[in-house]
Amino acid sequence: MSTVDYVQSYLDEVQQVAREIHKEKVAALIDALVALRERGGRLFFVGVGGSAGSATHAVNDFRKIAGIEAYTPTDNVSELTARINDDGWEGCFAAWLHGSRLTERDALFVLSVGGGNEEKQISTNIVEAIKYARSVGAKVFGIVGRDGGYTAKTADVAVVVPTVNSATVTPHTEEFHGVLWHLIVSHPALKAHEMKWETLAAP
Repeated sequence: MSTVDYVQSYLDEVQQVAREIHKEKVAALIDALVALRERGGRLFFVGVGGSAGSATHAVNDFRKIAGIEAYTPTDNVSELTARINDDGWEGCFAAWLHGSRLTERDALFVLSVGGGNEEKQISTNIVEAIKYARSVGAKVFGIVGRDGGYTAKTADVAVVVPTVNSATVTPHTEEFHGVLWHLIVSHPALKAHEMKWETLAAP
């Protein structure tokens, strides 16, 4: 396959993923986030690897654009690594949520490719974070890939990014994390503040 053919193939997959996204699930997630803001709840994002970077970006957008108080443990490397040292990798997110005094008014938002898998011991810190959120009555949301693992099975609302090619599950899931949360914060029901470039008159 030539380089140009690969580029075209990849972009075709992006279009297919966009077409196959479960629109009703996205709408349900928007409604749940509107309800969260109305009750004064906070939003806690968790993700590992590239999804940790996405969590930081999402926190910014939900705070600045949607006016929802939001946080992620991966924004504080000192605290996170101290908790890993003291509590272990598996419990680091749950311990952070406990320290953040997560309550039934709040929600955990998982950004992940696999969504955590307890049996295979993959992203167990996400699994334990979900269990802790459930134990205090907090809502659980997620944008995940493939079959979504533990997150998709247990979340109140989880959007699963469709698999259109088993060789590109991770890049498509991680890119659609951004597509979907930007869609969500741009929705008129959630957008509390206009974005800078949209306020400028066209040249």
